[in-house]
Amino acid sequence: MTRMAMLSAGSWGTSLGIVLADAGNRVVLHARRPELADAINSRHENPDYLPGITLPGLMTATSDVAQALHDADVVVVSIPAQTLRENLTQWAPLIPRDAVVVSLMKGIETGTGMRMSQVITETTGIPAGRVAVLSGPNLAREIAVRQPAASTIACTDGTVASRLQALTQTPHFRPYTTTDVIGCELGGAVKNVIALAVGLAGGMQLGDNARALLVTRGLAETARLGLALGAAPLTFSGLAGIGDLMATCTSPLSRNRTFGEHLGRGLTLTEAATATRQTAEGVKSADSVLQLAHRHGVEMPITEVVVRVLHGQITTSQAATQLMERAPRAE
Repeated sequence: MTRMAMLSAGSWGTSLGIVLADAGNRVVLHARRPELADAINSRHENPDYLPGITLPGLMTATSDVAQALHDADVVVVSIPAQTLRENLTQWAPLIPRDAVVVSLMKGIETGTGMRMSQVITETTGIPAGRVAVLSGPNLAREIAVRQPAASTIACTDGTVASRLQALTQTPHFRPYTTTDVIGCELGGAVKNVIALAVGLAGGMQLGDNARALLVTRGLAETARLGLALGAAPLTFSGLAGIGDLMATCTSPLSRNRTFGEHLGRGLTLTEAATATRQTAEGVKSADSVLQLAHRHGVEMPITEVVVRVLHGQITTSQAATQLMERAPRAE
């Protein structure tokens, strides 16, 4: 039986842990707070993030990261993107030598512009061929209650991706594989920024046409940046591209869209963060995505407007005006 360490007891980490346990793997969740780990073990549910959902018998929890990582064959990491480097610096010596590391994070590191898989390889010394990414239209609670879903597992080593595919397949969760790590990670990171824009438009009640405009042109922005970085074009028409973008931009379960809606209704950044309750990765990654685009000479007008709104440089009304007044061009 494959032993998996899930470095997160949040909603997404717990939800994918359910998938992994349903697939026959022994899953150990790492919860930062001992009281949450105790609750998971005694009540067989995660009362803080997924109340009312019974966890599989193959799932347990611990607040001791060394215990979670002990003898793990696969290490899955699902923590806020901007905390990854700091945490991995502490955890790296505890990761088993031959383990495969899977990133569930969707962000670009502030300052370095690095994707999460790059941070993992640089911080731990684990070769890129043993670092994978799982990305797709995966709203946590729907996964947890076993509604049908699919995702993409990307690794530069196709054999590793196929191994992870076999370890993740269940009657309710269908994984696909690719070697395009760049495309999968960019699709996941940029869609959060576009979802903020869609949320802003929704909060301002700008209508469905505006939402379709932002989703479509947001996908174009993502693909332009991806191609500049060496991603495969077809990735953006798949689960890690348009699939993830659609789910994040249309579902009320989406943190980033919800955060944007709060801003569009007039809340401040602090008020929106409080109302959203969980981490909206697009807020932290928007600057990094835009800096990465500038570094590679890629135009990303929606991302740029979102960054200006987040920094208080323009109002939400001005954001809509700036996008609509851009010079005409061919699609």
